[in-house]
Amino acid sequence: MNLSFRRVAAMCLRHLYILKGSWPRVLEMAYWPAVNMVMWGFTSQFFAANSTWVARASGVLIGAVILWDVMFRGNLGVALSFLEEMWSRNLGHLSVSPLRPFELVVSMLCMSLVRTLIGVLPAALLAIPLYHYSLFTLGLPLIAFWFSLMVSGWAIGLGVAALVLRFGLGAESLAWVLIFAIAPLAGIYYPIATLPDWLRPVAWALPPAHVFEGMRSIMLDGVVRVDLLLSALGLDALYLTAGVVVFLRVWHGARVRGALLDVGE
Repeated sequence: MNLSFRRVAAMCLRHLYILKGSWPRVLEMAYWPAVNMVMWGFTSQFFAANSTWVARASGVLIGAVILWDVMFRGNLGVALSFLEEMWSRNLGHLSVSPLRPFELVVSMLCMSLVRTLIGVLPAALLAIPLYHYSLFTLGLPLIAFWFSLMVSGWAIGLGVAALVLRFGLGAESLAWVLIFAIAPLAGIYYPIATLPDWLRPVAWALPPAHVFEGMRSIMLDGVVRVDLLLSALGLDALYLTAGVVVFLRVWHGARVRGALLDVGE
């Protein structure tokens, strides 16, 4: 019994040491409950004060869920494409191949688009017979919404790839963590006005906030807010440029240090 206890204690210590050396893992434990509490707390506050809001536009929440998944899949498509290269220990081979770093970035963005289309289109089509709601009734603005959220996801995905390359696979959970940090500020299920005054400027600095406000403007008021679309696209251009620059700089630094051959924890 004493020997069995020691073996169990040794395994527990092993995992505790892994947690101690990996702050993303520790952060993740407290992160998900906190994000869910904040996001659904704001949603509950808004619905309590606006009980007839959903009835004014059938399917507004379904549309919000589908469009949010576009951004989530866009981020995950980039991050997973890069993580798969790390998991297969292929970064060293890529670094000595004719493939240029910028071409690697473009290939990850293309695969993200493919993954997103495969993941989101079936859900959008399934909503038509199940809930009698078609996201495609948004018309041409839907293309702008989709593109804006995709680019936002790309920017986050490149940031995640850079962090994983810099800190190792112990940070791979950031592929899921960072995107949901934005969710309470994106106004997916409630207007930005629901947020506290001090949080609103932070929310308006994020492209998704402009997209979801624009979506609600069309569905509730029948008005296309071109100003919101343009501001979202402008912020997307800024964040995507920053994401590409950060990833390329981290890639160059890892190549100089020889870190592309060391992709462990």
